[in-house]
Amino acid sequence: MKVTVDQAFWDLFPTASITVMSLYGIDNTVDEAKDPYFKELLDKGAKRAWEFIDEENYTQSEFVQEWRQAFSKFKTKKGARSSIEALLKRVHQGREFYPINPLVDLYNSVSMAYALPCGGEDMDKLVGGLSLGQAKGGEPFFPLGAEEDAPALEGEIIYYDQEGAVCRCLNWREAQRTMLTEETKDAVLVIEAINEEQASRAREAMIELHTKIVKYFGVSGKISYLITTNPILEVE
Repeated sequence: MKVTVDQAFWDLFPTASITVMSLYGIDNTVDEAKDPYFKELLDKGAKRAWEFIDEENYTQSEFVQEWRQAFSKFKTKKGARSSIEALLKRVHQGREFYPINPLVDLYNSVSMAYALPCGGEDMDKLVGGLSLGQAKGGEPFFPLGAEEDAPALEGEIIYYDQEGAVCRCLNWREAQRTMLTEETKDAVLVIEAINEEQASRAREAMIELHTKIVKYFGVSGKISYLITTNPILEVE
């Protein structure tokens, strides 16, 4: 399977870096007896997130503003925000985080700790590889719980495969078709960075995530980096 970042993305974000981890053979089954472990991980991630939050107004944080500026460079659905802004907003509001499934909990805890968007797809549900690029418009997309198609907009930055969009507005909203579930065995995880400072944090974040994955699943993933001069990854 290939992971590809199209030239249209690099034209908008020439200093970006997409950090990728491929995982095979995990057991992502939810075990409620382990909920306290994941709740503690999420709580620790939320606590670390305060390093990146403006206590008076979270939207004024540079770590929120740089993603808002990024979203202003392409067509977005009204109200769309980076996934990390949504997480930081919840932290700022003092809202609790509860376990979803092991892999999602692990990457959410790291996402908050480093103030970077993290996401993942079920590799076995992807059709013909995973790409990040600019939508032509009309790519089918069914978010979690939706019964009607919510197709991508022309010019929107999306993750997609041969069947349609799998994540819209970068890491804003996930498709039900390829989302990580308890049944996921093989996965591809992504951490987004749009400048060099973020890329440095992303490398540290993915290493920490890998450590947590090895500790919990007993499976070692492969980490790769996609940049403008290396935009294609052959996932092994």
